[in-house]
Parts: sequence; structure tokens; C-alpha cells
Amino acid sequence: MRDPARLATGLKMFLILVLALLPLGMIALIATLQSTRTADVERRALLRVAATESARALSIELVGDMGALRTAANVLAADPGNAESCDRVRSILAVQTSRDARFSIGHRGQTALCGERFAPSFPGEAGASGDIVSRIVPNEGLLLAVRSDDRSVVAKAYFPLVLLASVGRPTGMMPGYRLSVVSGESRLALRDTAQFGPFSREEHISVPLGVGDLNAEMSLSRVPLTAPEIVALIAPLLMWFAAAAIAWLVTDRLLLAPLKRLRRELVAYRPGESFTPPPDSRTPAVELQELGETFRRITAIVADHEADLARGLEHQTRLTREVHHRVKNNLQVISSLINLHARGAKGAEAVRAYASIQRRVDALSVVHRNYFAEQEVNRGLNLRSVLGELASNIRATAPEGSARMQIMLELESLYVTQDTAVAVSFLVTELIELAMQVDPSATLAITLRSVDLPGRAELAVRSPALQANSRLTKHMAGSVARVIEGLGRQLRSPLSQDPERGRFAVEIGYVARD
Repeated sequence: MRDPARLATGLKMFLILVLALLPLGMIALIATLQSTRTADVERRALLRVAATESARALSIELVGDMGALRTAANVLAADPGNAESCDRVRSILAVQTSRDARFSIGHRGQTALCGERFAPSFPGEAGASGDIVSRIVPNEGLLLAVRSDDRSVVAKAYFPLVLLASVGRPTGMMPGYRLSVVSGESRLALRDTAQFGPFSREEHISVPLGVGDLNAEMSLSRVPLTAPEIVALIAPLLMWFAAAAIAWLVTDRLLLAPLKRLRRELVAYRPGESFTPPPDSRTPAVELQELGETFRRITAIVADHEADLARGLEHQTRLTREVHHRVKNNLQVISSLINLHARGAKGAEAVRAYASIQRRVDALSVVHRNYFAEQEVNRGLNLRSVLGELASNIRATAPEGSARMQIMLELESLYVTQDTAVAVSFLVTELIELAMQVDPSATLAITLRSVDLPGRAELAVRSPALQANSRLTKHMAGSVARVIEGLGRQLRSPLSQDPERGRFAVEIGYVARD
């Protein structure tokens, strides 16, 4: 699972807005569903009212007509020649007669006493006296019959489909409904304007007519969700999502995108350059403009400080060069004065003393000159160059008896600090000086190798003249031994001596290597 802390700020903002607006979307959705349910309840109530109205109209018409026929049947059963009762029935049914409603009153199988015989007829006898018997003629109409109280006379009436449909039509606006008269398994469809599709839903209600087992059944068709209802349901969800998307888009355009551009400019910024906030006319956020201006001022201040530091460093470098130049000149002056005094000295001992002093001054001059040359790259002094130049100077200033003296060098290219270079130069000079005092024609070997420890190396001076003997012991007595030991302490490492091999060694630290 992805760490939430690593999600983009825009995605976090979108998720937060979605969750924050979710309750409002749910409230709107629930309100819409409630409105849909209310519309369903109203539709069912309208269906119930319409069905009740149609059933009442049909019931009044049928019950009234059959009541008049039953009264006439009772009168004719007592007085078959009573034409007045027949006229009264005809007048009651006068409106229906104009619509093909027909009636007949008479004895079964005999000539009608009133009205006229007609088809269709009942397959059997009518019911008990006073009971209305019904028969539905499919797709044509409704046939009703009733007996007189003495069961001798039968009154029949035929109501065509058109008549029943006109009587049963509800007064209200009811598009898309189905109205039928139902008796048991028989059904007479009076009106059918309903259109049922594969996803339609039917709602129906049945109301008794009060005439036999007849019922008025009304059905209403409706799809599960109409287009307005679908829009009403989807609208809250779309508004919820659109609100979150618009808020995220506005936040991204006004805040996040400018911050990303500003970050790219800051990443591309390099010290010494002039930082200019990116122009963005689409970002009216004053805070971002002020932030960019703040960064510009900070970079300008940093650039000014760096320029001051660069000027100060350049000035300091010139001063240091001047100091080193003066020190180098002073060392050359001292070396020249020692050389002049050595030429005017009387006695070999004085000449040797002046030469020894001059070699030590030359050792310091070599270190200083190399340090001045390596100052530009700031890597330290190359000890290989320092010791090579030092050995050349010592051979050049060696006494006449030391003309056959040889100095062999086996040095790695290691860089050390100035303090280490000074101590190493004096130590090597003292050991060579000691070897020349013991044997002016001695051969020396100077080695410099790195060891296993990182940043550490071993410096060794080996010569047969440095092997244990009485002359070496005599010359090391006094100040020479103290100077060598002091230089070893300055290098922060013990100076080891191998008397049998004539070898002095010390560990030193270096800062770099080639």
C-alpha cells in the first residue's frame, strides 16, 4: 500500500474535499430518493382515487338500471299486460338505448313481454330472485340478468363495451392506464392506454362494483426510473463530484501549480545567479507573489555576501602570497649570509658548522617553496617533491669528503600538511647529517610507503653508517638524539630504530595521494 505521506498534495486535497462534501451529497441523494418515494405515493393515491371514481360510476349505472328492470319484472309477473311499467323502463334506459344498450323482460323461451329478444343469452337459468347474474362477452360488452320475486319473469340487459368505457372513464387526467371489468377468470378491457416495456412496473387496484362478483380493476404503468427521476438521482452525485473537482482544480491552478514552478526555479538556482520569480498572470495569489519576492531578496543578499567573501578571500590570498614571498626572500637572504660567512671561515670545523646550518635552512626553504607552489590547489605538500629537492640540495652542499655519497629515493606521491612536511624535512636532514658525520661517503636510502591503515604512511631512512657502532653512539650523544626524538614527537608517532640494519622509521599521516 502506498504511503499516504507520499501522495501528491493535489490528490490529498481532492480526497479531503470528496470526504468533506460526502455528507452533503448523501443528504441531497436521500432527499431525492424521498421525493421519488413521495411521487410514488402520490401516484398510487391518484390511482386509488381514479379506480374508486370509475367503480362508483359503473356501479351506479349498472345497479340503477338493473333495479329498474327488477321492478318492471315484478310488475309484469303480476300483470303481463301492464304496458306502463315497460314504458317506464324504456324511459330510464333511453340514454343507453341510443348507445346500443338493449333490454328484454319476459318468460324464458317465450315472446318478450317488454323490450326485445337479443343475443347473446345466458347458457343457463338466471340466479335466485333478486340476485344479479353477470356474463362478460369478450371484447363486446357485459350481459346482466335478474329474476322477479316469484322467479317467473327474467329481465336482461346488455351493456356494450363503448358504453361501459364512457361511463367508467375517470374525470381526472390519467394518461397511461388500463381499466377492466373482471368476473372470475373473465375480463373485459374497457380502456387500455398503458405501455409496458421490459423495465416497466405495473401498479393496480381492484374495487368491487356491488353487482354480482364484478370488480373494476385499474392498472397504471410506470418505468422504474423516469428520465427526470434519473436526473434527480444523479444530480446530487454529479454536484458532489463536481464541487470536489472544481475546488481541487482551483486549488491546483491558484496554489499548487505556481508552487511547483517556484520550486523548479529554486532547484535550478545556482549561487551567484540572480533569482527571478517566474511570471504567471494566471496566479492572482498575493501570498505566492510575496513568497517569490522574498526568495529573490534572500538570493540577492546571499549573492552580495558571497561577493564580499570572494573579495575578502582574494584579498587574503594576496596577503598570504605576499607573506610567503617575503619569507622566501628572507630565507634566501639568510642562506646567502651563511654561505658568505662559510667562505670566510677559518678552519674545517667552522666550515662544516656553517654547512650544517645552511642545510637546515635549505630544508625549511624547500618546504616553504613547495607549500607556496601547492597553495593554489589546496591539496597539501607533495612529500615526494619535497624530499627529492631536499636530497638534491644536501648532495650539492655536502663536504668535499662526501663527494661519493649517494642518496636513493623510493617515494610514493603522498600529500601532507605543512607542519608534517617541516618535521619530516628536518628529521631527514638530521639523519643524513648524522650519517655524513659517521661516514662522509655513506650511501643512504629514503623510502615512503603507505601502510594498511587509511591515511597513514611509513617514512624510513636506512644507511650502513646508521648501524650500531661507537662513532654513531658518540655523534648521537647530546643534542642530536634529543632533536630526532623531538621531531618524532612532533609527528605524533614513535621513532623506531633498527641498529643492526641501520634503519630509522616513523609513521606519518597524509591527506591525499595521486
